[in-house]
Amino acid sequence: QLQLVESGGGLVQPGGSLRLSCAASGFTLDYYAIGWFRQAPGKEREGVSCVSSSGGGTDVADSVKGRFTASRDNAKNTVYLQMNSLKPEDTAVYYCTAGRPPLNIQTMCLMAPGAYDYWGQGTQVTVSS
Repeated sequence: QLQLVESGGGLVQPGGSLRLSCAASGFTLDYYAIGWFRQAPGKEREGVSCVSSSGGGTDVADSVKGRFTASRDNAKNTVYLQMNSLKPEDTAVYYCTAGRPPLNIQTMCLMAPGAYDYWGQGTQVTVSS
């Protein structure tokens, strides 16, 4: 069974940090682009960051630029989202995703939900004092 399982969410104070992990089982992440998305109550799903299958290409949403960093460890079949300087508006359910490289370009990733085939169950991140 192909699965992505997120962990690391929780409650954190404004200005704090969290690192989300996403472990894959049933398939190897090596050949997949990775995306992180989030959805807050009453809002549309938003792309946060992505990493290409080669690891050489990344993209980050303007709303989190300079604060969030996505990375991957293919040896552990795991991807990460390091979140620093968290703000209350970062409160959301965070999802990791995996998809085939866009146009088969190993250095490319997209922050579009339709580009991804596999989704984790989501992990709640709450930023509040």
